[in-house]
Amino acid sequence: MTSRRVPTTKISAIVSDVDGTLVTNDKQLTDRTRLAVAAIRKAGIPFSVISSRPPRGMAPLMKALGVDRPSAGFNGGVIVAPDLSVLQQRLASPGSARRAIDFLAGRGIDTWVFSGPDWLLQNAAGSYVDHETRTVGFAPIVVDQFGKALDTTAKIVGVSDKHDFLKECEIELARLLGSAATVVRSQLYYLDITDRLANKGAGLLELARLLGVPAAEVAVIGDGSNDVTMFEQSGLSIAMGNAQPAVKEKADFVTASNGEEGFAMAIERFILGGER
Repeated sequence: MTSRRVPTTKISAIVSDVDGTLVTNDKQLTDRTRLAVAAIRKAGIPFSVISSRPPRGMAPLMKALGVDRPSAGFNGGVIVAPDLSVLQQRLASPGSARRAIDFLAGRGIDTWVFSGPDWLLQNAAGSYVDHETRTVGFAPIVVDQFGKALDTTAKIVGVSDKHDFLKECEIELARLLGSAATVVRSQLYYLDITDRLANKGAGLLELARLLGVPAAEVAVIGDGSNDVTMFEQSGLSIAMGNAQPAVKEKADFVTASNGEEGFAMAIERFILGGER
């Protein structure tokens, strides 16, 4: 246990991150993870997912796990029903979207734009394009200009294999956009820009409302910097073993990595096993 607060002893719902948490690095669900989610359902505890992925990219996983409650994509920016119908969305303001695009372009960082059901980019040969295609399960659309898509943007992603440089850009862009947007890395190589209320903390509060439970009775699990805001709003937080040290420090408990059945272990120990 790494934080000073006392975690809740009453778990009325569970919300999990996806990449780096629920799935392995090759984006697979293990049998033990499937059994852990089935055990949650058998115990009568609602289970939802929250991800930086677009809802369209969450659909196969939600179906495989039988998720029958509202879930959140784009770091909480879009809340969807199990059939992916939109219950709530918070889009980036056009002004913030254009400032973010200009900032990233000025630093030579490849940029992706998620607008409606589409994933738009200008450099199809850029870093991590193939990786993201496998992750979300659909291909991007190559465009010359983002144009009017910036009027209806759910998420912009700056992509770079220069992790330290992207971290510096995160700090600089957050300062530039101020309170108008949320700027945070979902992975070391992805810098996400969303609406100011499109973050996992606000997303968790909305999911708790839709589930009809207090946020203080929700257990959450994740691995990324973008998961910290939902740690702060939850009643019990669990960081994956593959999380960065700064993320682990914000969690109530730390489990094993996503390559070592960390999600299933967390459910077995801290949720159903009562080790808290």
